[in-house]
Amino acid sequence: MIRFIPVEDTLAVRNQILRGGKLTLEQCRFPGDEAESSFHLGYFDKDKLVSVATFHKQNHGEFSGQGFQLRGMATLDDYRGKGIGNQLLNFGIVYLRGQKASYIWCNARKNALRFYAGIGFEVISDEFEVPDIGPHRVLYLKIQ
Repeated sequence: MIRFIPVEDTLAVRNQILRGGKLTLEQCRFPGDEAESSFHLGYFDKDKLVSVATFHKQNHGEFSGQGFQLRGMATLDDYRGKGIGNQLLNFGIVYLRGQKASYIWCNARKNALRFYAGIGFEVISDEFEVPDIGPHRVLYLKIQ
């Protein structure tokens, strides 16, 4: 089941999957997490939170309309490859269409590019390095 969750609920999954459990939960917060226009989604297997995604109202580059940045998307290892991340992201896309957003963009890890391409995201940047994390590309998905 997918539901809207408070940012605090995303932090443990972010830390475990995106930071290898090396940070404190507070260090896993992103600027904008608390903004009124930001929202956080969680996918639950019964009562266990197994996947998270955060959407920040944030335009990118020269794209027209209202943009949202996808951040902190993470799925626990035992739940990967089961379509959970796809369901979570598609829920966010449908919700943002209802909010009249025009596009979503994200900084995606190199090893996640195939996942995002399968949903329809386009690569719009050269590869760049995020210190202590690894190679990334900027991706874009028009939703309206």
